[in-house]
Amino acid sequence: MKKTIKILIVLILIMSASLFVLSIGARISGIYINTTPSLPVGFYKVVDEPIVNDAYVAFCPPQNAVFDMARDRSYINRGNCLGGYGLLLKRVFAQSGDTVSIDQAGIFVNGKHLPNSAQLTADAEGQPLPQYRLQAVVNDSEYLLLSDVNPQSFDARYFGLIVRDQIQQVVRPVFTWSH
Repeated sequence: MKKTIKILIVLILIMSASLFVLSIGARISGIYINTTPSLPVGFYKVVDEPIVNDAYVAFCPPQNAVFDMARDRSYINRGNCLGGYGLLLKRVFAQSGDTVSIDQAGIFVNGKHLPNSAQLTADAEGQPLPQYRLQAVVNDSEYLLLSDVNPQSFDARYFGLIVRDQIQQVVRPVFTWSH
């Protein structure tokens, strides 16, 4: 029995170390592994493409109270961005010249309601969520980033527009297996 437990422990350690090395190798080669429900779960590769509507992007959140709250409540991961935030992957839904409206009913871009964009008043733990409001035309350095697949995603409906300097890369799905 003890021998079986030792073998199992060694196998678990080997698998854990292998996954760790694999994740480092993926990051060095420009691969992101998305495990959150905000976008389809899977692998995304950094690509040299412009930031356009429907593109997926990786961005560092700006350091502010809303993202501090998100980090402290584990809506976003800790990482190497300013403020100790991790990179977020989201999809671009509006850019320069688009008219954006954000309220509790959801997000409207050029008058069209985006699916799954209604704001929630509280998270799954019952804690209140920010009730962000916006009515604006997006300027040249701003983008609307959110998830259209997860109605509970922490995205633009709670923090608004993101400036170009926050966006690190454009990424493209390589292999996904959800949504």
